[in-house]
Amino acid sequence: MTYSRNPDAIASTPASAQAEDAALQLAVTIAEAADDRKGVDITILKVGDVSYLADYFVIASGLSQPQVRAIANSIEAKVEEQWHRQPLRTEGQADGNWLLLDYGEVIVHVFMPREREFYSLEAFWGHAEHVPFTPSQP
Repeated sequence: MTYSRNPDAIASTPASAQAEDAALQLAVTIAEAADDRKGVDITILKVGDVSYLADYFVIASGLSQPQVRAIANSIEAKVEEQWHRQPLRTEGQADGNWLLLDYGEVIVHVFMPREREFYSLEAFWGHAEHVPFTPSQP
């Protein structure tokens, strides 16, 4: 599946397709923000077909608690700047091993590697479609 940042292309599609396109674009914006802070193993899962929780999960890892927090802060700033939105809720700010940002149609999980391996969301949601995301080059 490809996505378009062209607002005219979105406006010419039915409302349900527009919502899905917007959710995918939000997920990509989030993945790009994680990549901006050198997030590791960034994954976008389309979970809307297999769950009512959200349309997409974005999962990323940071290699230290400060990096996990920096990734989450980068995501919040980029989404605020480009989408004029703040998360509906956040979890894990105090601990910093697993931060969750809930944007409604997109839920973001930023993990330390140990927690990501333990919870293994990609395996749990293995039946969800993986959306291609290519991080920028170092």
